[in-house]
Amino acid sequence: MSTYFPSSKTIEPRWYLVDASDQVLGRLAARVAGLLRGKDNPRFTPFLSTGEHVVVINAAKVRCTGQKLDGKLYHRFTGTPGGLKTSSLRTRLARDPEGVVRDAVEGMLPKSRLGKHLGAQLKVYRGAEHPHAAQEPRPVSLVKARAAQ
Repeated sequence: MSTYFPSSKTIEPRWYLVDASDQVLGRLAARVAGLLRGKDNPRFTPFLSTGEHVVVINAAKVRCTGQKLDGKLYHRFTGTPGGLKTSSLRTRLARDPEGVVRDAVEGMLPKSRLGKHLGAQLKVYRGAEHPHAAQEPRPVSLVKARAAQ
């Protein structure tokens, strides 16, 4: 008996809806990256996209712990001499919260063509409205049940 590998013809895409309100950025990104890869799916294949799409809403309401709002710095280079631009997480969240969530999730995906493909299946929105109601995304709770102590 040979090992079963799903093909792109047999995979039917699933859509998930994640509410980022009062969620810690890193934990949210790790959970969303796992959903995009299909790690919680029994048909998970490490080298194949299993068709999951994730819609993240309320990106502007994400939380950060510790001193990350002022201590975490994002760098980009414009390409000109002396063109290093640096901004803190606080200013970037105020200006572009969708980009912060997207960068956090894409940093946890594979650095390959598969990772770029999975990144395209991530949709991030600042508020609660999104244009993907026709796909009927399933809401996902990010709160894990704690073990009884």
